[in-house]
Amino acid sequence: MPADRPATLAAWLRTRSDAQLAALLTARPDVARPAPSDVVALASRLAVPVSVDRALDDLDAATLQVLDVVLLAPTDGIEAADVAAALPGVPDDVLDAAIDRLTTRALLWGDDVLHAPDQVRRAVRHPAGLGRRAAELRVTLPADLAAAVGALEAAEREVLERLAGDRPVGHLPESGGGAASPARRLLQAGLLARIDALNVELPREIGLLLRGDQPYGPPRLRPEPAVVERDPAAVDLQAAGAALEAVGRVGELLAVLEEEPAGLLRSGGVAVRDRKRLARALSVSEADAGWLLELGFCAGLLDVGGPHRDEWLPTRGYDLWREQPLPDRWATLAAGWLESTRLPSLVGQRDVAGKAVNALSPDLVRHTAPGIRRSALAALADSPPGRGLAPDDLVTLLRWRAPRRADRLAPVPDVLAEAARIGVLVGGVLSTGGRGLLARGEEGAADGMAGLLPEPVDHVLAQPDLTLVAPGPLVARLADTLSVVADVESSGGATVFRVSEGSIRRALDAGWSATDLHDLFTRASRTPVPQALDYLVDDVARQHGRMRVGAIECYVRSDDHGLLSQVLSDRRTAAAELRRLAPGVLVSGLGADEVLTVLRAAGYAPAGESPG
Repeated sequence: MPADRPATLAAWLRTRSDAQLAALLTARPDVARPAPSDVVALASRLAVPVSVDRALDDLDAATLQVLDVVLLAPTDGIEAADVAAALPGVPDDVLDAAIDRLTTRALLWGDDVLHAPDQVRRAVRHPAGLGRRAAELRVTLPADLAAAVGALEAAEREVLERLAGDRPVGHLPESGGGAASPARRLLQAGLLARIDALNVELPREIGLLLRGDQPYGPPRLRPEPAVVERDPAAVDLQAAGAALEAVGRVGELLAVLEEEPAGLLRSGGVAVRDRKRLARALSVSEADAGWLLELGFCAGLLDVGGPHRDEWLPTRGYDLWREQPLPDRWATLAAGWLESTRLPSLVGQRDVAGKAVNALSPDLVRHTAPGIRRSALAALADSPPGRGLAPDDLVTLLRWRAPRRADRLAPVPDVLAEAARIGVLVGGVLSTGGRGLLARGEEGAADGMAGLLPEPVDHVLAQPDLTLVAPGPLVARLADTLSVVADVESSGGATVFRVSEGSIRRALDAGWSATDLHDLFTRASRTPVPQALDYLVDDVARQHGRMRVGAIECYVRSDDHGLLSQVLSDRRTAAAELRRLAPGVLVSGLGADEVLTVLRAAGYAPAGESPG
């Protein structure tokens, strides 16, 4: 090697400029903290296996193909010009960008001659989808390999061609499959190598022979999927509708849980019966109820609490959230969903034991979920407003962008469906709120949705059919009041509340009077209160309370009314908590044994009485 060329990675790092070193630390931030003391320490960190794997995972397929050429070179180094000659179908600008990306990250080093660090060679197990050399596999290949392969039967050649594709390792157990199967005949002929009891590997020499004039496979250029185009204004309007629906439904769900919390299962999550109850209360499917539970939990509005911490109920953050403007409320939901480590789409699916996964269960946690969501939405954000991709095309693009993480992309279609449900995405196109969410988080999401969602209203429209129509989302105080005196009949852009005998009775039970209800309807309605509604309130109030129901533990009765009056006024019997229910009958909230003890201690001679 000429004396002016660096011989090691550390020596090459010394030749880099400050700007180039800064770019390296920016591209691989995990090696920058804490700051390395010198280039030798930096070179050591660059060789840490976890750091190398993380850097390789961020590379696209075209860049990895260039790296494959260097890794498969017969010598340790390869001229940059030879890399271009090995990939004739790759444009020069793509090739130059790939080499720059690799050297910037120190996955390759050198200027005229490119070298791959040893740890990178170990991290890429099958460069270009080719196996190891026959010598490494301890296999002796035929002297005339081309003739031996050409003489194979069609079934045997098909096995070799399959292994010469993207993955040179195949499954072949020690027993089964028949001794005369094509794979076993290839194994006996020395054209396959057994690497363990279950798997075989195709030697690199055979893979290169079968690939012919494309030893590194076809050029892995960026796919150019068909673009989906939509009117940006229409996208934002549809997104606002989805956002309003999501905010309203989550608010209704949490209001129901505020009245009656859901039980916490021993294994975590919400019981199926509670999910069914919530679905009936909200008039949605059980799957939708599970999705709303997950969305509220991701946003921090729902959590485990209660006296024994065994119930799912709204958090303190819910009280603040419901007072916020609608764009801010939506931004909280969207940001919580984006950063959540949970996959709500798994609710209802079967686990390895065959048991259905419950909503809010720990089984829904996937620590790769935030990265999957961000990568999918970031790919759509590369397109200008009003343009996007179909789900299948997006998955294809993501596989090209990060082929080493392709096995994590299975949830992408479900992630896109969730994004559409909350208004981040509409038909494969990002909304303005979605773009703001990606760029600036919760604040950007609220700004993107500002002006698209209606302002909360403080009134309703009373109708002759005993309904109250809210012409938009209601302010929190009026919504709380109407939840007591009326029932939601339908929700959406305009919520319809139904006033009935049952709802009026519920309000009277809660302490309202008929006068209070008349004042409420007069004050809240922008239309005159129908006479039928006034009549309904008066009729129910007239009947309310004519019959009373209370709870007692025991009674004291006597035909001597004077004796009972004496007992009731005696200070010594105050501990018995007695009160007169009727002439000759006193009742108490204490048990019979306690009342007997108090009366006897006061000098009376009561007798216990059984139901007979």
